[in-house]
Amino acid sequence: MSPSRGQLELCGYAGTKDIEGFAFNGKDGSQIVFWTCNENRKSNEHVHEYDEYLACVAGKYNVIVNGKIETLKPGDELFIPAGVLNSGECTAGTRTIHAFGGKRAEIESE
Repeated sequence: MSPSRGQLELCGYAGTKDIEGFAFNGKDGSQIVFWTCNENRKSNEHVHEYDEYLACVAGKYNVIVNGKIETLKPGDELFIPAGVLNSGECTAGTRTIHAFGGKRAEIESE
């Protein structure tokens, strides 16, 4: 079996100047994103059409899943199934890794 080659690109989350990171776009449409929050911030409630797995590498990330708060600190991980309402709150300096079953981050062109 040959390895599937994707593409690693610098990305900025569209409309969110205080988050930066790198995205790996898989050939199958999946995406791995390494994000750093530069300021305290909240994300609005939303639903994905695909599963999401995330791990906190540094800082603190409160993930709200179906109204229940899950506090992630370095080394903690969380799985959010497709179709589940979620949002989040992170503190400045928080770094996370997200694996999406679909494309989540838009990649900025230079």
